[in-house]
Amino acid sequence: MALGSNQRHPRHGDPSAILWAALDEIGRRNCRIDAVSPTIRSRPIGPSQRVYCNGIAVVSTGLEPHELLDELQAVEALFGRRRQGQRWRSRTLDLDIVLWSGGCWADESLIIPHPEFRKRDFVLGPAARVAAGWRDPITGVTVQQLHHRLAKGLTRSPTPPR
Repeated sequence: MALGSNQRHPRHGDPSAILWAALDEIGRRNCRIDAVSPTIRSRPIGPSQRVYCNGIAVVSTGLEPHELLDELQAVEALFGRRRQGQRWRSRTLDLDIVLWSGGCWADESLIIPHPEFRKRDFVLGPAARVAAGWRDPITGVTVQQLHHRLAKGLTRSPTPPR
């Protein structure tokens, strides 16, 4: 699961603290947090001007992907996320299912693996720290290999802040 934040929250504070608070909340919702990457800073995609704090968590759950998505969206709402208006705007919390141990999943509201994860250093960098050997079910390539390819410029991604 990918986590991101680029706004302060009145109760939880800065974006890094928001990610940790969100993990605590997810852990109370039929999920076990197995691993958490270090957080990184990244430039936003789209119109937002605020730098993001991003990380990856490996989560175990008996929930089906669409049920997990419902739980994650409830956590986002609890942290003030409103799904309306412009895409990729600033947000207190963004939670995405990137990969799933069951392989691929697709329905009207969710596609796994996340369609853009192979192009995003802010996903692959942290993911390589906690799930390097996980394989993309479409390409068969490991997260570590995908990150290496991205770092070598074989895939385009936003440039991180300096």
